[in-house]
Amino acid sequence: MDPVVPAEVTTELTQILSNLVLGDNDIRTNAEKAVNERLAQSPELYLLALAQFSTSADTEVMRSFSLVLLRRLLFRSSPTYRVSLYDHLSSQSLSTLERLLLHSLLHEQVAVVRRKAVDTICDLANNSMARGRPWHALQAQSFSMAASPDAGARESAYGVFSGSPNLIIDLQAESVITVLQKGLQDPQSVDVRLAALNASVAYLSAFDIPQQAQVLSLMYPMLNTLPSVPHSHLPTFLSTLTPLASSHPVLFQPHLPALLRFLPALIVPTVDAGPTPTVARPNPGAGGSSFTFPPALTSGNGKGKAPETEADEEEEEVRKAALEFMISLSEAKPSMVKRANDWTAVVVRGCLEGMGELPEDDTDIWLEADPSEDPTDDDYPHVYEQSLDRLACALGGKAVLPPAFQYIPGMLASHDWRLRHAGLMAIAAIAEGTNKVMQHELGKVVDLVTPMFVDPHPRVRFAACQCIGQLCTDLEEVIQEQYHQQLFNALIPTLEAPEPRVHAHAAAALINFCEGVERETLLPYLDPIVERLLKLLNPGSTDTSKQPKRYVQEQVITTLAMVADASEATFAKHYAAIMPLLLNVLQNANSPEYRKLRVKAMECAGLIAIAVGRDIFRADAETFIQLLMRIQNSPLDPGDTMLTHYLIATWAKVCQAMGPEFEPYLPVVMPPLLLAANAKADVSIFDEDEQVEEKDGWETISMDGQQVGIKTSAIEEKCQAFETLVIYCSTLNARFAPYLTQSLELVLQSLKFYFHEGVREACALLIPMLLSCGKNSGTLTVQMVTATFSQLVNCIGTETDCSFLASLYKCFADSIRVLGGPSALSPEFHDGVIEATKRQLQMLADKRKARASRPSTDLTDDREDLMLLEEMEDFALEDMAKLLAVFDPSHPLLMAVSSVRDLGMQLSQWDSEDEGGNES
Repeated sequence: MDPVVPAEVTTELTQILSNLVLGDNDIRTNAEKAVNERLAQSPELYLLALAQFSTSADTEVMRSFSLVLLRRLLFRSSPTYRVSLYDHLSSQSLSTLERLLLHSLLHEQVAVVRRKAVDTICDLANNSMARGRPWHALQAQSFSMAASPDAGARESAYGVFSGSPNLIIDLQAESVITVLQKGLQDPQSVDVRLAALNASVAYLSAFDIPQQAQVLSLMYPMLNTLPSVPHSHLPTFLSTLTPLASSHPVLFQPHLPALLRFLPALIVPTVDAGPTPTVARPNPGAGGSSFTFPPALTSGNGKGKAPETEADEEEEEVRKAALEFMISLSEAKPSMVKRANDWTAVVVRGCLEGMGELPEDDTDIWLEADPSEDPTDDDYPHVYEQSLDRLACALGGKAVLPPAFQYIPGMLASHDWRLRHAGLMAIAAIAEGTNKVMQHELGKVVDLVTPMFVDPHPRVRFAACQCIGQLCTDLEEVIQEQYHQQLFNALIPTLEAPEPRVHAHAAAALINFCEGVERETLLPYLDPIVERLLKLLNPGSTDTSKQPKRYVQEQVITTLAMVADASEATFAKHYAAIMPLLLNVLQNANSPEYRKLRVKAMECAGLIAIAVGRDIFRADAETFIQLLMRIQNSPLDPGDTMLTHYLIATWAKVCQAMGPEFEPYLPVVMPPLLLAANAKADVSIFDEDEQVEEKDGWETISMDGQQVGIKTSAIEEKCQAFETLVIYCSTLNARFAPYLTQSLELVLQSLKFYFHEGVREACALLIPMLLSCGKNSGTLTVQMVTATFSQLVNCIGTETDCSFLASLYKCFADSIRVLGGPSALSPEFHDGVIEATKRQLQMLADKRKARASRPSTDLTDDREDLMLLEEMEDFALEDMAKLLAVFDPSHPLLMAVSSVRDLGMQLSQWDSEDEGGNES
């Protein structure tokens, strides 16, 4: 191909690009600077030079690099022109650029470079079409390449269709399907078939559901790629189909029987499904074989142990990909898969078998490991446990419990500890999703689990603790109230288990138990629990080999805190034995390895102080506070990410324990607290299609066509600061007055902090307390009241989140009551909130009418979400009515509120246990 830029430009660019790929930072930095300078001076010339370089460079590395760089630069905004470099190119330059890239696509022989060319070309095509510039030459060349005798050319063509489906979306469906089907059935190349499958998924995904009828025939050849593909390629093919299963599950409905003839043998390898049928036309004689359980641990490839050979690893990847496909389809359309015979049973069986595959020889390593640094965790079959959890949450108890408990009792009775372990972990995994049904069978479940606490194998006893702990969370209050005797009789002796991993986990399970227990239920067991926990914390032995491991100490202190919180004042009898130990930790545990132990001791001491009350705590209060002040004033350890959070939380607990006596310490605690409350959101903005790197402490959300990265750790700290202000202000009331002005200013600013609902909720809760503080201390001003109601009216007029809307109305009503009634509110704010309420009522009415008009079949899988949404709307309406009643018990808008409430879909009348709703 003839050069399109002068030779000296090509020579210069060759040197620059060569420097860019070097490891020397200085050379690379200078090369980057040179690129930016050339693009600023002559963007057309150097972009074309870069495109030409992708076809003429001697090495595949440099051709690939030029394509990647071109893709990155084309749509980057230019500081000089304030638009992307692409937008600055002339029509002639764009045509030349397209011609160069098409040449690269057609003539490049190296597969890895071809794929980079496809990526760059698709990016250019998509952005060009979005700007109203169709690329007809690319469309024509791609169709021509799809018929090429060269497999590489065919693969590239389907890669273009996949990356830029708009090239084919408006063409006659029959001709597009013919081309895609030809690729799906390519007799020579698996890579071509995979590229065609990707293109088919992109093509179908681009259609709306009503438009899909004309292209449904494509599903048969797409699914028929699975039985014929080499086993090693199955994970990739299944993973390609999985996003389509999540986004358009109804496309798979006609094919469920055929899939059920193919998939079970992949996720339950011990099942011999007979001859592999085609998906399009399944062999009517190929029935499913009977399942036997437990499987023979020596059969199949490596059953009952982690994969050891390359073949085992390949088989494992196939299983995981098939399982993810089935789980994703189950989550996307629960009512559909529940009607498919054996679908749920197959997935449950596959998960249970996978969970039973633990390495036999890891036990000693597991016993010695710190739970946070456990090397055996890499071998644990997390994917099967998580899949079972996801399935239960998607399908519910009526679908999942029967097949699960077809196997679990046999697993718990197995001679193999791994199956006993898996059975217990399976109960824990399904508890959340099946709790509505499981609670009716809870006695049988408890009877199955509690004997496992005396199992000879430590990992089984550990799993029993995990199981009970999870049940206490997912069936909170029910299991504690009805089965506390059985659970305590199992858990308390396990605190004396010889293995640290086991007795620490028993202590952890007690936390879950205490979070949902009534005080009277806990009291008979308080003494034996505390005695055993104290023994673990302070065994009284001088033998260092018998000293508790640090993670055990951390867990015991955490459990003591929860037990104290649950038992309240009754815990006072144990105060003298525990508080000195905690103060000793705070005094002496200063080195980095004790960071977690120290903050846990702070938390525990604070909770115990609240439980026993100020009279008992007073003797140690000054010592504890001086230790907290010393910690707060110490140089900040960059590695101690937990300290600030725990300090703020502990100061709040001390305030609750001491009540008015805490006032002298406000100058110590308020400056850092106000600083945390005033923190700004640390936000990064990304383009919608930009690949965002996952970072700890950051969360990415979509907002207004962009991806917004938010540093969640700082926002959580801001939320905690406002929640702590609630505690200080409610506890101290008028004594909080010196900080009223600063706090109210921060609160009013943060009512519209949309990055965190908790911040806004705390602010709404705090406003009436601050007004009360000001009124009772005589420091409340007219300006404060005016600013407060002005912001509240503004928020009510714009806020659409129903949960926070309810909080705003409650805040408004409580604030009026604090100030002495409606007469304290000026007509301006009264009229403003009434007008805002009318708008809110209209919006709620429109939403409810729109939902009511949806076909019932569309609502089946959204039932839980809709029930929650309508419940939140009802809360908002209820608080709206309470505010109106404060103005006038017969306010005319009260009837409108009642009418909007009546527009609800009454989803609560649906059978709450029929997860999935009416499936007729």
